[in-house]
Amino acid sequence: MTVRFLHTSDWQLGVTRHFLSPGPQDRWAAARNEAVTALCKLATDEDCDFIVVAGDVFETNHVSRATVLTAIEALKNCRLPIFLLPGNHDCLEPTNVYESNAWRRHKPPNVHVLANPGECVEVKPGVEVVGAPWLSKRPTADLVSETTKLLAPLPHGFRVLVAHGAVSTLSPNPDNPAIINVEAAQQAIREQRLHFLALGDRHSTTNVTGESDGRIWYSGTPEAFDFVETDNGNVLLIEADDLGVRVTPKRVGTWKFVVHEEVLNSQQDLDALASAIEGIPDKPKTMLKLGLTGTLGMTQKMTLDHLLDRWGDVFAAVVMSTSRTELAVVPSEADFSELRLSGYGAKALEVLRGKLAAGADREAAGDALALLFRLQGGAT
Repeated sequence: MTVRFLHTSDWQLGVTRHFLSPGPQDRWAAARNEAVTALCKLATDEDCDFIVVAGDVFETNHVSRATVLTAIEALKNCRLPIFLLPGNHDCLEPTNVYESNAWRRHKPPNVHVLANPGECVEVKPGVEVVGAPWLSKRPTADLVSETTKLLAPLPHGFRVLVAHGAVSTLSPNPDNPAIINVEAAQQAIREQRLHFLALGDRHSTTNVTGESDGRIWYSGTPEAFDFVETDNGNVLLIEADDLGVRVTPKRVGTWKFVVHEEVLNSQQDLDALASAIEGIPDKPKTMLKLGLTGTLGMTQKMTLDHLLDRWGDVFAAVVMSTSRTELAVVPSEADFSELRLSGYGAKALEVLRGKLAAGADREAAGDALALLFRLQGGAT
């Protein structure tokens, strides 16, 4: 028996990011829908039998009607069976998205919601898909273990269990009763109650057991979602036959979240930063987070501010790390000499210099000096 299928998860259609302005936000939302279209095409090109989506198809159960209909447009163009698992974001609470009028009226016949725990759906002879859906926001048990108890061994077939949530080997909260017990899942695989556990929730592609022939995987999100992810933008091609199971990550994502940290103490350091950031490709599809530490003169700080202003216009977003940014500004005599002020301006400069020298209100004084430089056209 041979089976080929695509494993994906965590589309979270309808999600927004607070640091994105309206234009980039619209492009990023469109990219998430484009990733769905791309993975559907990939599944067809790879001659897959079906697609499983391991939870969090939608960001919430209250996404807009337009979000639902746009998703349906992408799904209906795929002729393969597609199995959607409700996760924690779109769980089967009474007012869930899968009971909305938009979904019920327009859902294409090739799309199936895995709403009944332990219900096996035969895709082709000997090949089954079964789900462990979230029925509420806070499950009180390991849904994988609870579901496998309902399954009889399938020694001459291939069964995919689709689930969502944190696993015991990676969870920061082992006291959570809903944690998926990896050892119990492996035992179920040994007993042939399932043959592959397709997981969602973790946004980075992950082989849970680390084994070369591992059968418990997180697919990761098909489009970049956050700065903390380590391997996103993928879907998994699963191939199973008499020789075993092979898992191949396939990239479909086009956006990136990039973190760059730099120590800035000189003009040379600023030049190095500029060179590194300018070298990042595809800036309109890149979210950039900067962590900057060190000490700069006022002229150098103005140079940095101009760089940040420009990068803010060409990247999808530029944000400063609040935990990894500590940049001091210490004006030099050369900086002061550039400010050819008279009258009230000169008196204000004298007061600000005094505050800096005395260590009083240094941050406010530095900000005021920065404003003086801007008004004088410094560091253009």
